[in-house]
Amino acid sequence: MTDAASRLSFDLPSAPAGGLDAPGLQALATEALGAEGLGAEARSSERSKSAHAARRGPFRPEVWLNARQRHASRLAAHYFRAFDVLTVVALTLLCAWASTPGPLLHAQASQLIPFGLGAVTVLALMRSLGRYRFARGQKTLVHLAAVAAVVCTGGAVAMASGLALRGGDFAWTACLVWTGLMLISLNALHTGWSDLVGRWRVSGALTPNIVLVGATRHAEALIREALKRRDLNVLGIFDDRLARSPRAIEGVPVLGTADDLLTHKVTPYVDRVVLAIDPKAQARVRELNARLNTLPNEITLLVEPNGAAETASALDRLAAAPLADVQGPVDDDRRAFNKRIQDLVLGLIALVLLAPVMAVIALVIRLDSPGPIFFRQRRHGFNHEEIVVWKFRSMKQEAADATASRQVTHDDDRVTRVGKFIRKTSLDELPQLLNVITGEMSLVGPRPHAIGMKTGHVESARLVAEYAHRHRIKPGMTGWAAVNGSRGPLHTAQDVRRRVHLDIDYVERQSLWLDLWIMAVTIPVLLGDRAAVR
Repeated sequence: MTDAASRLSFDLPSAPAGGLDAPGLQALATEALGAEGLGAEARSSERSKSAHAARRGPFRPEVWLNARQRHASRLAAHYFRAFDVLTVVALTLLCAWASTPGPLLHAQASQLIPFGLGAVTVLALMRSLGRYRFARGQKTLVHLAAVAAVVCTGGAVAMASGLALRGGDFAWTACLVWTGLMLISLNALHTGWSDLVGRWRVSGALTPNIVLVGATRHAEALIREALKRRDLNVLGIFDDRLARSPRAIEGVPVLGTADDLLTHKVTPYVDRVVLAIDPKAQARVRELNARLNTLPNEITLLVEPNGAAETASALDRLAAAPLADVQGPVDDDRRAFNKRIQDLVLGLIALVLLAPVMAVIALVIRLDSPGPIFFRQRRHGFNHEEIVVWKFRSMKQEAADATASRQVTHDDDRVTRVGKFIRKTSLDELPQLLNVITGEMSLVGPRPHAIGMKTGHVESARLVAEYAHRHRIKPGMTGWAAVNGSRGPLHTAQDVRRRVHLDIDYVERQSLWLDLWIMAVTIPVLLGDRAAVR
């Protein structure tokens, strides 16, 4: 540890493992920045400076969006492109209709082809030239100039093809109007896109969040450089040598040991875990990697940089994670975009169609037993995020079990008369459509388990090393495990292993068509299985 790190103040409150929520971590970071390197007599006069440092520092306390909320911004490029496609298609049909004397369906192909070729050229160039990749530091005027060049190219293609197909009979005026309207519309849209992305960058929503494992000089150098660059948020440090570690490094708090990271409340906010230890200690690197591999987060080994140039290069690679650009890896983002559109469209349709059924269930529950209609339970969602899952209450109010410490069995005396029916038919899950629409859940995915759920007397998450991998995707109302017989309570370690295996299999194979097939077979599978306890 360098002298700068060893001089840090030890007057800060200790951070219990996993016991700090986001506001607590914010307060700890602000206090760390205020106490760092200051004597007791100087701290009170430096509070305003420390607050300013917290706002500009690598920890960025005001930026607290979890991974699900932050990763949603990665899909923005697909929403932007969808609006562009709709705009180009609408303007093309409008100008083609205006250039033909009769109905558009009766127009000659030679009249329509030029507009179609121009539209295809614009959309193809917009995507292939990366006009949906709003890179950090890119000027809006430069981006708009590139969009204008693409539209002019599309206009030139339309005019050239019109000249080739119709000669002097081509509707030049309509083509010029098409080009002008396209310039105005797309530049207006992309001005809005650029402004939106700029606000996301200022708020930190597009800046990767990392935690460091190892309170070393490598960690100190990375944090100090990140403080200057402001393109990386360092949320905290974890180190197994807590007795020798400072409470904070450059204002970033030490939050616990490497094992504490597995269950810490900061985990849902983390995009990447960085091992800031000597890579020559191969046994230590392998051991840490094996322990942390149960997390749903990516793990990176920070090799000791040799000089400022290599330090900057290492940070560039970390800051250039897929989250840093609005348009990340095409395949993964397209899959997530398709899944979100599927959830919104089908979820809203199902909510409207099932609203009368849900109203009847709510009324019957109210008449059957005293207590609220809905049962809310905290469960693990994407990337270990804690979400509140909605269900119809199926148990007696005084026997509600929010932590699933005792799983349901046959003839469970806690279940109400109505509860037996709605649990058997899975109608108690219908309110989770609200979780789907808000983006906390998906229609298809691993079923969300209650936080602290136990199998026997052991917490289920401790029975399978890969348990957390099921959190690499949003939980679902139904899933691959559910249609393959793994439903309801998990009474043995073998039950947990089988469900986790099926969930991970789904995470690796997920596709639009697999989701549609799972939804199609869910109802007949559930109704046909009378043996499963639900």
